[in-house]
Amino acid sequence: MSSQPDRERAAAATRSPTVRDVRMLLDHQLNTAWRLLDLHLTDLTDEECFWRPAARGPHVFEHAGVWKADWPETEAYDAGPASIAWLTWHIGFWWSMVLDHSFGEGTLRREDIDWPGGAERIRAWLTGLHDEWVGLLGNLSDAELNNTNRTRWPFSDRPFHGLAGWLNLELMKNAAEIGYCRFLYASRQDRSGSPVPLASGVSEQGVDERRQG
Repeated sequence: MSSQPDRERAAAATRSPTVRDVRMLLDHQLNTAWRLLDLHLTDLTDEECFWRPAARGPHVFEHAGVWKADWPETEAYDAGPASIAWLTWHIGFWWSMVLDHSFGEGTLRREDIDWPGGAERIRAWLTGLHDEWVGLLGNLSDAELNNTNRTRWPFSDRPFHGLAGWLNLELMKNAAEIGYCRFLYASRQDRSGSPVPLASGVSEQGVDERRQG
């Protein structure tokens, strides 16, 4: 004979999820992804940000004193791996776009979003976006979470909880990519034991000057 807890678990497995269930799942996903990103941003250096794991791949560049990001025209493997600088910009890009289009004026464009310029500024930028998102998401009514009224970018045909789930997946993906790139940077020595030079076209002196600025 099954026990009461067993029967309750069986009943829970067959019922449709409630809005509370959806909120709890989204919160769990976001917290897990954010902890992973926080781990990989801890002690991140400017050198790691500017280092490129291959000769080509999405990166950032300085133009008129402002840091901009490449936009790859293809996601083919031979486009090359992204740098940590670009990956952190990418998180800030899609998070800023979602916030503006779902809760703001909806006028923000990719070209409007700059890269902060260094590891410390990255942490502050992304933490601010995270905290703003958590506050706004927590204040949504059940109806708002279930309808499409605030689902405007990058798609508009799904309930808002679907957009929140997409955001959690993007965050986990980019966090994992940053972590993998940090592993590559930390083991970037050739067989002679000498560090492989920066492949970003940014000199060590230039990185030091940016950090001091």
